[in-house]
Amino acid sequence: MNSKSKKPVKTLRRYLAHIDTSRMGHIFSDCIVIGSGVAGLRAALAASEQGNVMLITKGEIPASNSYYAQGGIAAVMRADDSFESHIDDTLRAGCGLCDLEVVERVIREAPGQMQELCDWQTPFDRTDGELDAGREGGHSNYRIAHAHGDATGRAIVESLWEQVKSNKRIKILDNCFCIDLLTAEGRCVGVVTWHNNYRMQCCWSGCVVLASGGAGRIWRETTNPEIATGDGLAMAWRAGAILSDLEFMQFHPTTLYIAGAERSLITEALRGAGAYLLNSEGRRFMDDYHEMGELAPRDIVSRAIFDQMARSKSTSVYLDVRHLGGKMVASKFPTISALCASFDIDVDHDLIPVRPSAHYMIGGVKTDADGRTNLPGLYCCGEAACTGLHGANRLASNSLLEALVFGRICGENVCKDLAGGIRPAMFTMDYEIELSQRTRLDVPDVTNSLKAMMWRNVGLTREEGLLSEAIEIIDFWQRYVMDKLFDSPDQWQCQNMLTVSELITRSALQRTESRGVHYRTDYPETDASQCRHSETEPAQLS
Repeated sequence: MNSKSKKPVKTLRRYLAHIDTSRMGHIFSDCIVIGSGVAGLRAALAASEQGNVMLITKGEIPASNSYYAQGGIAAVMRADDSFESHIDDTLRAGCGLCDLEVVERVIREAPGQMQELCDWQTPFDRTDGELDAGREGGHSNYRIAHAHGDATGRAIVESLWEQVKSNKRIKILDNCFCIDLLTAEGRCVGVVTWHNNYRMQCCWSGCVVLASGGAGRIWRETTNPEIATGDGLAMAWRAGAILSDLEFMQFHPTTLYIAGAERSLITEALRGAGAYLLNSEGRRFMDDYHEMGELAPRDIVSRAIFDQMARSKSTSVYLDVRHLGGKMVASKFPTISALCASFDIDVDHDLIPVRPSAHYMIGGVKTDADGRTNLPGLYCCGEAACTGLHGANRLASNSLLEALVFGRICGENVCKDLAGGIRPAMFTMDYEIELSQRTRLDVPDVTNSLKAMMWRNVGLTREEGLLSEAIEIIDFWQRYVMDKLFDSPDQWQCQNMLTVSELITRSALQRTESRGVHYRTDYPETDASQCRHSETEPAQLS
């Protein structure tokens, strides 16, 4: 490049596509819910008590992190357990960043949520008619309910889906990509969408509930389905919402490692049932890292595995279930048993190779205790939200519980807004994007390269040099991707992934300490002066 040449400046726009309301189709609904996981389904049911709801989902209804959740749902169910114990466990895992008011509310509402699910015929595992209570990492008591052993998320989603399907006030729009939240007069007023049949549309509503899920697909190694690309986080940020604690991405310790295959979750409940972790030499190692051994909090187990892999220069460690017996594993964990069998792993005789993978986004759109964001008209719940429940490290099986509680809370507050007279209204918009004259990069190549770079530079362990390098690389890609006018979900998705990756990386660079799931090798200690939430800078968009 000539020394006098100027480096192209990246273009950050308010909307990713042309919006001309005089030429587009329009849909009106009292409330729009974006996402069909547990949080979205529960929010839609609650909001339908007062108005008509449009439930928009990126893929098919089952395609969500909720649906694939093997672990259970945490709730106090035994006489020898208590709310105080569950609250203490949650606060301890959260490393100083939990919101006590939110923690107490969610945990005290857990038994009621369980009863509601039982009333809706959710097939929880039982013995002699009583709910089975298991134990997972970080919990001091047996309080984890499961369904079909290791298919709890699927069972809950299917139960909620039956309720949604029979609700005449809820309309489903599936396989529909939400491009951007619509804002007017300082309020969220709807969403602009793309559908193969209906093309681009403006969907107007009195309130929007964002329940779009997480961003695990930003990393190469992840348990998340393909749809989990952080689109909701990027949309909310462009619309002016504050995002909080994005540096806290939870890496699940145990995902099946088969070279060339997708990473598949091996639920923590298997360790709760007595499975051991072995290193490449066949030795149990977790007692060297934490007094709770295999049931230590997830961040500790993940880093211990990472350390063992680094010491031995191996690609995985191993989960040993041989002493539990193949019949027991098949009975209690049928999904995992079938998964292992599909790769010719005989759990009666073979070890299961496992390694950490990106799993759950703890940070997200900042909300208050009622699910409201700083943008009037926009609520947020589920993995897309940062409610303050999880702090710096999510306690196992608290996520499905949070999705249920805050899905209901958001829906109930939408009802209050609608009862107060808020209704959908159409606004005239003409947002035009100039065609870029810069080189066009190959979007699939950028997407794949981004995932690999995020795993290397912004993964389980982090340090200033690699984080700074990641920002430089993302900035380069953004200069040649963010200025383009695209017309397909895969391309808009890449733009969203670049946006969220930058926000996550900047948050990780600014937190110069180790806390919960965020571990800096150059700042390995927890700094009491940084016991605070991080927030994104306001979007500076054209």
